[in-house]
Amino acid sequence: MSQPIAEPPLKSLANFPIGVAVRAPQLAEPDAAALAARHFSQLTAEWEMKMEYVVQPDGSFRFDRADAIAAFARQHGQRLFGHTLLWYANEPEGFARLDESRQSFEGALRNYITAMVSRYRGLASGWDVVNEPVMENGEGLRESLWTRKLGQVGHFKVAFEAARAADPAAVLFINDYHLESRPAKLRRYMQLIEQLLAQGVPLGGIGCQTHCGADLAPGAITATLKALAGFGLPIHLSEMDVSVVDGGLLAGRAEALRRQAGLYAEAIDAFAALPDRQQFAFTVWGLRDKDSWLKRENAADAPMLFDDAGRPKPAFAAVVDALRR
Repeated sequence: MSQPIAEPPLKSLANFPIGVAVRAPQLAEPDAAALAARHFSQLTAEWEMKMEYVVQPDGSFRFDRADAIAAFARQHGQRLFGHTLLWYANEPEGFARLDESRQSFEGALRNYITAMVSRYRGLASGWDVVNEPVMENGEGLRESLWTRKLGQVGHFKVAFEAARAADPAAVLFINDYHLESRPAKLRRYMQLIEQLLAQGVPLGGIGCQTHCGADLAPGAITATLKALAGFGLPIHLSEMDVSVVDGGLLAGRAEALRRQAGLYAEAIDAFAALPDRQQFAFTVWGLRDKDSWLKRENAADAPMLFDDAGRPKPAFAAVVDALRR
C-alpha cells in the first residue's frame, strides 16, 4: 500500500458499525494499521482473546496482545468486540487439569469470564459468549470439555450469567457458521436460541458468521438474516469472508471474484434492511487477503475486500456501492 487509498472510508458510508478481525502484530505494521483505522469502526481479536492464547498451562492468564488491540481501538475511537469466551475447540490445559479439590470447575470458568469481560468493560460493546455450539450436520450440539463438566444447557447458563454480571451493558452473543448454506444447521441453531431464551439465559444478540464460498446461491444470505431477525434481537454479521477456491473457482478466477463481489454486496443490502435496532455490526474476517485464515489454508485463496498489498478489490467497490444505496 504505497499510496494512500483514494476510496471513501467504509465506516463513513455506513449507518452501522463496520468491523474487521485483526491480530496484534498486524496493528504494528504501518500499512495495515492505517487500513484498519481508516475503514473500520470496530475491531475483533481474531485469535488473541481466545482461551488458547489467554489461558496458560498453569491456569494463569495473559492479556498482552488483547490489550494491544484494545489500546489501538481506544486510540482510534473504535469499538472492541470480544471473541470468544467459550468455544468447544478450546480445552486449555489449565482447565483440563484443574484440581477440583481446590476450586470447582464452574468457579474457575466464572472467574475466567469475569476477568476477561471486566478487563474490557466500557470498551467492548459485546461478546461472543458461546461460539459454534451446533454440529456441522445440524443434528445436535457439540460435545466438549465444557459440556462434559457442566452439561449442555448448564455451560451456556454459567457463561452467559458470568458475562452479564461482569458487564451489564455489553451485548451477549451466540455465534455460528454455515447457517446460510446448511438449512438443518440453521434450524438447530434457531431451536437452541429459542431454548435459551425460554430458560431465561441472558442471550442478547445473534451472531451469523457468514464464511461462504463464491458459489453460494444468491439470496441465501438474505434469507438467513431474515430468519434470524425474527427473534427481534441484535444481529452481528460477524465473520464474513468469501472464498474464491470453493466450488472449483466456478468458471474461472474472474467469475469467482465477480461472484465474491456480489455476495458481499448482498450481505450489506440484507444487513442494512434489518431494523436499525437490530444492526449490531457488519464484520469482515480479515484485513487483507494475506491476513485471512483461508489464505493460510490455501495460498490460492483471496477472500477479503483488499488484496495482499492492501489495494481495494471489486468486492470493496461492491460494498461501497451497496452502502451508498
